[in-house]
Amino acid sequence: MHVVAVIQARMGSTRLPRKVLTPLAGRPVLGWVTRSLEACDELDEIVLATSTEAGDDALAAYAAQHGVRCVRGPERDVLSRYLLALEQTAADAVVRITADCPLLDPSLVDLVVAVWRSDPSWEYVATTLQRSLPRGLDVELVSAPTLRGLDESAVGFHRQHVTSLLYREPAGRRLLGLCVAPRADDLRVTLDTAEDLALLQAVTEALGDRIVGWAELVAFLRSRRDVVQLNAAVAQKSLEAG
Repeated sequence: MHVVAVIQARMGSTRLPRKVLTPLAGRPVLGWVTRSLEACDELDEIVLATSTEAGDDALAAYAAQHGVRCVRGPERDVLSRYLLALEQTAADAVVRITADCPLLDPSLVDLVVAVWRSDPSWEYVATTLQRSLPRGLDVELVSAPTLRGLDESAVGFHRQHVTSLLYREPAGRRLLGLCVAPRADDLRVTLDTAEDLALLQAVTEALGDRIVGWAELVAFLRSRRDVVQLNAAVAQKSLEAG
Protein backbone atom coordinates (compact mmCIF):
# COMPACT_ATOMS: atom_id res chain seq x y z
CA MET A 1 0.00 0.00 0.00
CA HIS A 2 1.51 3.29 -1.17
CA VAL A 3 1.21 6.00 1.51
CA VAL A 4 2.14 9.58 0.71
CA ALA A 5 2.51 12.52 3.07
CA VAL A 6 1.05 15.68 1.56
CA ILE A 7 2.20 18.95 3.10
CA GLN A 8 -0.21 21.79 2.44
CA ALA A 9 1.55 25.16 2.39
CA ARG A 10 1.07 28.71 1.20
CA MET A 11 2.80 32.01 1.81
CA GLY A 12 -0.35 34.10 2.19
CA SER A 13 -1.28 33.34 5.79
CA THR A 14 -3.54 36.09 7.11
CA ARG A 15 -2.14 36.27 10.65
CA LEU A 16 1.54 35.62 9.90
CA PRO A 17 2.44 35.95 6.20
CA ARG A 18 5.37 33.86 4.86
CA LYS A 19 5.39 31.88 8.10
CA VAL A 20 6.31 28.53 6.53
CA LEU A 21 9.68 29.86 5.35
CA THR A 22 10.40 31.74 8.58
CA PRO A 23 13.80 30.69 9.99
CA LEU A 24 13.66 28.62 13.16
CA ALA A 25 16.97 27.63 14.79
CA GLY A 26 18.76 27.96 11.49
CA ARG A 27 16.32 26.25 9.11
CA PRO A 28 12.96 27.31 7.67
CA VAL A 29 9.81 26.03 9.35
CA LEU A 30 9.03 24.00 6.23
CA GLY A 31 12.48 22.40 6.55
CA TRP A 32 11.59 21.20 10.02
CA VAL A 33 8.46 19.55 8.65
CA THR A 34 10.17 17.82 5.73
CA ARG A 35 13.00 16.61 7.98
CA SER A 36 10.50 14.96 10.32
CA LEU A 37 8.69 13.29 7.45
CA GLU A 38 11.94 12.06 5.94
CA ALA A 39 12.65 10.36 9.28
CA CYS A 40 9.44 8.30 9.07
CA ASP A 41 9.67 4.59 8.30
CA GLU A 42 6.07 4.11 7.13
CA LEU A 43 5.91 6.76 4.41
CA ASP A 44 6.66 6.05 0.75
CA GLU A 45 6.81 9.62 -0.54
CA ILE A 46 6.49 13.29 0.44
CA VAL A 47 4.63 15.85 -1.67
CA LEU A 48 4.35 19.60 -1.18
CA ALA A 49 0.93 20.91 -2.21
CA THR A 50 0.90 24.65 -2.73
CA SER A 51 -1.10 27.10 -4.80
CA THR A 52 -0.67 28.50 -8.28
CA GLU A 53 -0.43 32.03 -6.87
CA ALA A 54 2.78 33.87 -7.75
CA GLY A 55 3.48 34.37 -4.07
CA ASP A 56 3.89 30.62 -3.68
CA ASP A 57 6.60 30.34 -6.35
CA ALA A 58 9.10 30.43 -3.49
CA LEU A 59 7.60 27.25 -2.07
CA ALA A 60 7.78 25.46 -5.41
CA ALA A 61 11.41 26.57 -5.69
CA TYR A 62 12.13 25.25 -2.20
CA ALA A 63 10.63 21.89 -3.12
CA ALA A 64 12.69 21.67 -6.29
CA GLN A 65 15.86 22.58 -4.43
CA HIS A 66 15.29 19.87 -1.84
CA GLY A 67 14.07 17.11 -4.13
CA VAL A 68 10.46 17.14 -2.97
CA ARG A 69 7.66 16.57 -5.50
CA CYS A 70 5.42 19.63 -5.76
CA VAL A 71 1.84 19.98 -6.97
CA ARG A 72 0.08 23.30 -7.42
CA GLY A 73 -3.62 24.09 -7.46
CA PRO A 74 -6.18 26.63 -6.24
CA GLU A 75 -5.21 28.59 -3.15
CA ARG A 76 -8.50 28.14 -1.30
CA ASP A 77 -9.57 24.76 -2.69
CA VAL A 78 -6.97 22.78 -0.77
CA LEU A 79 -8.85 19.53 -1.31
CA SER A 80 -8.23 19.79 -5.04
CA ARG A 81 -4.50 20.02 -4.35
CA TYR A 82 -4.69 16.78 -2.40
CA LEU A 83 -6.46 15.13 -5.32
CA LEU A 84 -3.64 16.27 -7.61
CA ALA A 85 -1.09 14.70 -5.26
CA LEU A 86 -3.16 11.53 -5.03
CA GLU A 87 -3.36 11.13 -8.79
CA GLN A 88 0.29 11.99 -9.48
CA THR A 89 1.56 9.47 -6.92
CA ALA A 90 -1.07 6.73 -7.29
CA ALA A 91 -1.30 6.71 -3.50
CA ASP A 92 -3.56 4.32 -1.61
CA ALA A 93 -3.74 6.76 1.28
CA VAL A 94 -2.47 10.24 2.06
CA VAL A 95 -1.28 11.71 5.34
CA ARG A 96 -2.42 15.29 5.73
CA ILE A 97 0.28 17.55 7.14
CA THR A 98 0.21 21.33 7.47
CA ALA A 99 3.46 23.21 6.91
CA ASP A 100 3.07 25.30 10.05
CA CYS A 101 3.81 22.44 12.45
CA PRO A 102 7.63 22.33 12.76
CA LEU A 103 7.71 20.08 15.84
CA LEU A 104 5.94 17.20 14.11
CA ASP A 105 6.93 13.86 15.67
CA PRO A 106 7.79 11.12 13.13
CA SER A 107 6.77 8.42 15.59
CA LEU A 108 3.20 9.72 15.57
CA VAL A 109 3.11 9.68 11.77
CA ASP A 110 4.46 6.13 11.73
CA LEU A 111 1.89 5.06 14.32
CA VAL A 112 -1.05 6.42 12.35
CA VAL A 113 0.17 4.88 9.08
CA ALA A 114 0.99 1.52 10.69
CA VAL A 115 -2.48 1.31 12.24
CA TRP A 116 -4.06 1.97 8.85
CA ARG A 117 -1.80 -0.52 7.08
CA SER A 118 -2.96 -3.17 9.56
CA ASP A 119 -6.56 -2.59 8.41
CA PRO A 120 -6.94 -0.47 5.26
CA SER A 121 -10.72 -0.56 5.57
CA TRP A 122 -10.43 2.44 7.89
CA GLU A 123 -11.42 5.54 5.94
CA TYR A 124 -9.72 7.95 8.30
CA VAL A 125 -7.18 7.47 11.09
CA ALA A 126 -6.18 10.54 13.06
CA THR A 127 -4.97 11.96 16.34
CA THR A 128 -7.56 14.74 16.08
CA LEU A 129 -10.91 12.99 16.55
CA GLN A 130 -10.36 13.10 20.31
CA ARG A 131 -7.58 15.58 20.95
CA SER A 132 -4.94 14.54 23.45
CA LEU A 133 -1.78 15.97 21.85
CA PRO A 134 -0.62 19.59 21.70
CA ARG A 135 -2.07 21.44 18.74
CA GLY A 136 0.68 21.31 16.14
CA LEU A 137 1.43 17.59 16.41
CA ASP A 138 -1.67 16.57 14.45
CA VAL A 139 -1.54 13.61 12.07
CA GLU A 140 -4.42 12.61 9.80
CA LEU A 141 -4.57 9.79 7.26
CA VAL A 142 -7.36 9.45 4.72
CA SER A 143 -7.74 6.58 2.27
CA ALA A 144 -7.71 7.29 -1.45
CA PRO A 145 -11.34 6.22 -2.09
CA THR A 146 -12.50 8.39 0.81
CA LEU A 147 -10.57 11.39 -0.47
CA ARG A 148 -12.13 10.98 -3.90
CA GLY A 149 -15.54 10.77 -2.27
CA LEU A 150 -14.90 14.02 -0.43
CA ASP A 151 -14.13 15.67 -3.73
CA GLU A 152 -17.65 14.81 -4.86
CA SER A 153 -19.44 15.99 -1.71
CA ALA A 154 -17.38 18.68 0.03
CA VAL A 155 -18.30 22.32 -0.55
CA GLY A 156 -17.37 25.63 1.05
CA PHE A 157 -14.94 25.59 3.95
CA HIS A 158 -14.84 21.78 3.86
CA ARG A 159 -12.76 22.03 0.68
CA GLN A 160 -10.33 24.32 2.41
CA HIS A 161 -9.96 22.05 5.45
CA VAL A 162 -9.84 18.83 3.37
CA THR A 163 -11.00 16.33 6.00
CA SER A 164 -13.47 18.35 8.07
CA LEU A 165 -16.56 16.85 6.43
CA LEU A 166 -15.51 13.43 7.75
CA TYR A 167 -15.67 14.38 11.41
CA ARG A 168 -18.47 16.91 11.04
CA GLU A 169 -20.67 14.22 9.43
CA PRO A 170 -19.27 10.90 10.70
CA ALA A 171 -22.41 8.78 10.37
CA GLY A 172 -21.81 5.64 8.34
CA ARG A 173 -18.05 6.14 8.12
CA ARG A 174 -15.17 4.10 9.53
CA LEU A 175 -13.14 6.63 11.50
CA LEU A 176 -10.47 5.78 14.06
CA GLY A 177 -9.08 8.21 16.60
CA LEU A 178 -5.78 7.65 18.40
CA CYS A 179 -5.02 9.22 21.78
CA VAL A 180 -2.00 9.51 24.05
CA ALA A 181 -1.68 9.78 27.82
CA PRO A 182 -1.25 11.96 29.73
CA ARG A 183 -3.38 14.42 27.83
CA ALA A 184 -1.65 17.56 26.60
CA ASP A 185 -4.25 19.11 24.31
CA ASP A 186 -4.11 22.35 26.31
CA LEU A 187 -0.69 23.08 24.77
CA ARG A 188 -0.05 24.80 21.45
CA VAL A 189 3.04 24.33 19.25
CA THR A 190 1.66 25.28 15.85
CA LEU A 191 2.65 28.49 14.04
CA ASP A 192 -0.07 30.98 13.23
CA THR A 193 0.84 34.17 15.10
CA ALA A 194 3.84 36.13 16.35
CA GLU A 195 3.15 34.71 19.81
CA ASP A 196 3.35 31.17 18.42
CA LEU A 197 6.68 32.02 16.83
CA ALA A 198 8.01 33.30 20.14
CA LEU A 199 7.11 29.99 21.80
CA LEU A 200 8.67 27.91 19.04
CA GLN A 201 11.84 29.98 19.21
CA ALA A 202 12.01 29.43 22.96
CA VAL A 203 11.51 25.68 22.54
CA THR A 204 14.14 25.29 19.85
CA GLU A 205 16.62 27.48 21.69
CA ALA A 206 16.27 25.19 24.70
CA LEU A 207 16.07 21.81 22.94
CA GLY A 208 18.18 22.53 19.85
CA ASP A 209 17.86 21.94 16.13
CA ARG A 210 16.70 18.33 16.35
CA ILE A 211 13.59 16.20 16.14
CA VAL A 212 12.00 15.96 19.57
CA GLY A 213 9.52 13.25 20.51
CA TRP A 214 6.10 14.33 21.70
CA ALA A 215 6.62 13.04 25.25
CA GLU A 216 9.89 14.95 25.67
CA LEU A 217 8.28 18.07 24.23
CA VAL A 218 5.32 17.85 26.61
CA ALA A 219 7.62 17.25 29.58
CA PHE A 220 9.65 20.33 28.65
CA LEU A 221 6.57 22.52 28.32
CA ARG A 222 5.14 21.26 31.63
CA SER A 223 8.39 22.29 33.28
CA ARG A 224 8.43 25.75 31.67
CA ARG A 225 5.25 27.64 32.39
CA ASP A 226 6.99 30.81 31.22
CA VAL A 227 7.33 29.33 27.73
CA VAL A 228 3.74 28.05 27.64
CA GLN A 229 2.47 31.49 28.56
CA LEU A 230 4.03 33.00 25.41
CA ASN A 231 1.07 31.89 23.27
CA ALA A 232 -1.47 30.87 25.89
CA ALA A 233 -3.83 33.65 24.84
CA VAL A 234 -3.87 32.72 21.14
CA ALA A 235 -7.29 31.51 20.02
CA GLN A 236 -7.54 28.83 17.37
CA LYS A 237 -9.54 29.99 14.36
CA SER A 238 -12.80 28.18 13.72
CA LEU A 239 -13.21 25.99 10.66
CA GLU A 240 -15.69 28.43 9.19
CA ALA A 241 -13.18 31.29 9.56
CA GLY A 242 -10.69 29.53 7.31
